[in-house]
Order: sequence, then structure tokens, then C-alpha cells
Amino acid sequence: MKTPYKNIYEVLKTNRFIVLAVIIMAMLSTIISSVISFKMYDKSLNGSFAIGKNGEVIPLQWVQQKENLEVEALEHLRLFHTYFYDIDATNFESNIEKALWLGNSTVDNIYRQKKADGVYNRLMQYSLVQKVISIDSEIDLKAEPYPFRTTTVFQINRGSIIDTYELVTTGKILHLEKRNFPKNTHGLLITDYFENTLKKIDYEN
Repeated sequence: MKTPYKNIYEVLKTNRFIVLAVIIMAMLSTIISSVISFKMYDKSLNGSFAIGKNGEVIPLQWVQQKENLEVEALEHLRLFHTYFYDIDATNFESNIEKALWLGNSTVDNIYRQKKADGVYNRLMQYSLVQKVISIDSEIDLKAEPYPFRTTTVFQINRGSIIDTYELVTTGKILHLEKRNFPKNTHGLLITDYFENTLKKIDYEN
């Protein structure tokens, strides 16, 4: 008994239906993918980038990282200058030790020079109090190591006499491989440290 052949028109009709279904599914898939891609692009455009001062497009994540770095660097400098210059006969040893953890050998060299010049001996001998009044730092974050300039105003209390001084220091800041809590919580290190100018000023509260 022979198997009857299907009507050729029915076969073509079925094939055409399958082809049309595949084309429609492909078009729907393309449209859905395009919509999703557009939404992702629009979201990234609005939420992941910022415009720089010169009109350049900057990734928002990088902007946030830069802002965080600036905050940490400024705080690192504030801590260092406080420890290094806010001293008296009772706390200078512990403060200097804390400050040395925040800088490299250039900081240690200045400390040794001050020690050789008798700065700390006079502090103990005459019970002097050196008090930091203000710390103002500027830092350039364009490239590491980051150069900085800090102006520190401090007073030296000699009992009946209080003298005020303005110290300008410069240096650079770089990242350490890891943070050291609590000795160096920001994971930054001061390098090329230098005391540029020191002058006596008139200060009014």
C-alpha cells in the first residue's frame, strides 16, 4: 500500500507559517533587546558620568573616588601636622611617634634635625606649649604622588608671652599597599616633606 503524498500547497503553507513565526520572533527579540539596551544606556548616561570643569565627560565612580581621596588626603595632612606641631613637654614623644607613621624618611630627617637643634630639649626645659591654631592644605590629585602645600598656624606659649607663627610646608602623598589601623588608617604616606618658610605673625582670636 502506497503512502499518499501531502498536498504540496499545505506543505508550502506550513513552511511559510514557520518562516513568518521565526521572523516575527526575531523582530520581537531585536525590539526588546534594543529597548533594554537604550534603557541601560540612558541610565548609565544620567547616573554614571559627570561633566568636568573643562566640559569633559568623567565617570561618576571616578569622581566619587577622587572626592573620597581628597577627603582622606586632607585628613591625613591634618593629622600629621597636628601630631608633628601640636606638642608640649608631656606629649611630644607620643605625638612625634604618631606623626612618623604618616610620613617617610624625609619626615624623620626633619624630626632628627629639630632634635639635634635642641627644639625638644627647650620644650621640656622651659615647659613650652606649642599649640596648632589652624591647618590649611591644598593638594593636586591629577597624578600620583600627589603634591601638597600646607599652611599651619601655631602658637608657642612661654608663660606670659605667646608668639604666633605661620609655617608653610610642602611634599607629596602616595598610597601604601595597605592601611595600618590605628597607626595609619588612611593608607597614605607623606614623601619629599620640606619646611619651606616660617615667620612670626600677628594673630587675633
